[in-house]
Amino acid sequence: MTVTHDRAQMLPEEFEACARLAARAAEGTRWEFLNGKIGVTPRPDGGHGRIIQWLARICIQAHPELWLHDQGLKVETYRNGHARPDGTLAHSDAFVGHGEWADADSVLMVVEVTSYDSDTDRRDRVEKPRAYAETGIPVYLLVDREAGEVTVFSEPDGVRYETTKTVPFGKPLTLPAPVGVTLDTEPLQDWVR
Repeated sequence: MTVTHDRAQMLPEEFEACARLAARAAEGTRWEFLNGKIGVTPRPDGGHGRIIQWLARICIQAHPELWLHDQGLKVETYRNGHARPDGTLAHSDAFVGHGEWADADSVLMVVEVTSYDSDTDRRDRVEKPRAYAETGIPVYLLVDREAGEVTVFSEPDGVRYETTKTVPFGKPLTLPAPVGVTLDTEPLQDWVR
């Protein structure tokens, strides 16, 4: 084998960092590129999945033409970011013909259910609301399992959401237009640690 020296070499520290990320990916993680940074999140647990299932059923009953997709989105107007929301509410055919990362033009609402990890505060409560508002997604629903509350963000102004409303699990929450559904959040109490 001939070694060439005209290519850039990877430093041992870079290799170690890549090896750690690859090992985490093998354990079952999800990758995102948000705010110019690679993010790695744990795979959803059973309670997380049950919350998405519950929400999908409510949305489909209210709007049979819609679906709560598991679709990666191109977010942020200036950084070419990518996010994979836990749920993306759009017309059933909205992403037909799209690849892993689709434009968010047809998205009515994105949903995030917090994970039990140290990065959830920065990721779900700070970075994603800003990225989704910059992208113009009308509604962002955050089911915060750690805090035991649900927050709906609406009226994006291109920088942030102008309106937010938070209720504790057990209280009803109306999702604004274009979703227009009232959630009975009582069942959420059974699906958290």
